[in-house]
Amino acid sequence: MRLPPWGDLMSGSSGRRVSVFDTTLRDGEQTPGITLTPDKKARIAEALDGLGVDTIEAGFPVTSRGESEAVRRIAQMGLKARVVCLARADRGDIDEAVRCGVSSIHLFIATSPIHLRHKLRMNYDQMIEKARDSVEYASSMGLRVEFSGEDSTRTDIGSLVNVARAVREAGASMFDIADTVGTATPELMAQYTAAIRDGAGIDVSVHCHNDFGLAVANTLSAAGAGASQAHVTVNGIGERTGNTSLEEFVMSASRLYGFETGIRTVELCRVSQLVAEMTGFQVPGNKAIVGRNAFGHESGIHTHGVLSEPSTYEPFDPADVGRGRWLQAGKHAGRHGVDSMLRGMGFTLSPESLDMVVRWVKERGDSGFSVSGDDLRRMALEVAGPGERSMERNIENAGAGTGVAQ
Repeated sequence: MRLPPWGDLMSGSSGRRVSVFDTTLRDGEQTPGITLTPDKKARIAEALDGLGVDTIEAGFPVTSRGESEAVRRIAQMGLKARVVCLARADRGDIDEAVRCGVSSIHLFIATSPIHLRHKLRMNYDQMIEKARDSVEYASSMGLRVEFSGEDSTRTDIGSLVNVARAVREAGASMFDIADTVGTATPELMAQYTAAIRDGAGIDVSVHCHNDFGLAVANTLSAAGAGASQAHVTVNGIGERTGNTSLEEFVMSASRLYGFETGIRTVELCRVSQLVAEMTGFQVPGNKAIVGRNAFGHESGIHTHGVLSEPSTYEPFDPADVGRGRWLQAGKHAGRHGVDSMLRGMGFTLSPESLDMVVRWVKERGDSGFSVSGDDLRRMALEVAGPGERSMERNIENAGAGTGVAQ
């Protein structure tokens, strides 16, 4: 099959809708060290629904009684999002999904030679027959079926097209290309997407892992090549190094590629914080979009620029994702940034007093110490002369800690 260049595949994306399939409650929970009770799953599901995701994968019910209970509970919550559960290409798994009351199912079977030989111990033809049978059975039970080829991207592309064609003929409405160990490149994901879409005549979804740090890039590439749905998790949690980050995909898709996702982006940070709280898996400070440092500035050049015109050092308004910017006092700070922080605390220092504070901040930084909001306020109190201090604002309102919010 002759495939078009990657650049050609990425054209024509502007305004096209890409559905968001959130698997925080299933693949996200498979992060080592994370386990969620049914109550916690229900709280997260409600937040995801408010965020505007199209589909919530509530869990893998056959794995445990608690998992089955959580899926059943979420299916009964009356959410706007479609509630799906995972199942192997196995009739027993499908029966359990039906007992949970979901209307849709995410079936999967491994398709790569590695998995067929070492895990399933079956040949290619047996795998296709099992896939076809499971889809026919699930469809006969009234379930909408999305089918995943586990380890799709280490499956010969022509062979994967045949699998997708077989499950479409059996009743599946979508085929999911799973980059199970994150070995695909953006170019390869685009090629697989185009091949499945055109060769099998079925809507394409993608499920990317982040083993090489390419999950978001691979998902965007697939969307540009015609994938109509993206599998994501909040904060990018998931097995090993995680999955495609919901917040990174959504913001990149809309701001850089012009896709529509239907996500209420102003809720992204709130949902990120909720998931971090529920899972105990904290968000790294330098995490794109929702990390604490995403809109934090210390460098004097940067703070001067962002105070004059935020777009100089911010790609979008932090309020768009439910955040505010903050400034850090440190050895890289400049007069404009320190002055802005002090004004936020209620100080209007003379040039001489401001110079003293800036020198002190830099000396502290050179000595290996960070400067907290409380530290800065105490120094300002020491140097402030008559008329340089107005009614002091509560340090919490000024953004105390390691910086001052703006």
